Amino acid sequence: MQRGKSVGLSSASEQTAGWGAPAGLLSVIAIALMALPGIGARYWIHGGVDPIHCLLSLFFSINLLICYWEMALFFRRDYIETRAEFWRRRQNDTGRTPAVEFLTARVPLRRAFSPTVWADVWATYSMFDTAYADRNTYGFNIDIGNGSATPIPTVILYVTFAAGVLPAMAAGILGAMLFWQWTYASSLYLVSFFVGRKRSLISRRDFYVFLFGPNAIWILTPMLGLYVSIRLILDGDYSVLGLIQD
Repeated sequence: MQRGKSVGLSSASEQTAGWGAPAGLLSVIAIALMALPGIGARYWIHGGVDPIHCLLSLFFSINLLICYWEMALFFRRDYIETRAEFWRRRQNDTGRTPAVEFLTARVPLRRAFSPTVWADVWATYSMFDTAYADRNTYGFNIDIGNGSATPIPTVILYVTFAAGVLPAMAAGILGAMLFWQWTYASSLYLVSFFVGRKRSLISRRDFYVFLFGPNAIWILTPMLGLYVSIRLILDGDYSVLGLIQD
């Protein structure tokens, strides 16, 4: 895939003209467009910003994007298995890291919402963990579970943390359930990587950049969310997020 080619295309006849942007840049823009309204709404309603709220709003937005990718993981699972073979051959031929090549390749804007395009997230990630090209594994099923079960509670907490629309105790209970499952599932995924001896199959750099780093975020940020949720329950108000309600 040369610079300027459209992402996910394996033949010249499939190249698409028109405006486009790198897949990684589109992902960052999507996250920003989802996070900023919550931060802006909090400032508009309560007259200030809070670093914990900003961090959690960013985390919720990242999760919503990943949920979309995880829906693609489920609905394009046959395609992902085929694309995993394509990317494996390409890695052998070029020596380039498929995940980097995908994130830096151009996505035509008319295909920016295509689940087939974003299915390559998982096809390239399967170069580090083959579980994502195998529907019988823990990694595959925990992610499609996250993609189907967490979007609605994520949106509820996103809105609630910005505007305090739910009683603090109710928000805390929902948050405790949601943040705990993220902490537990991500921790277990990392543990399974060592127990299954998959760590030895990839380089140290790839492990820390593409596996440990992202999953550490998915453990540490939900741990902060757990703390916030417990405070919401015990305090009975939103003071932990800097909101003082009458």
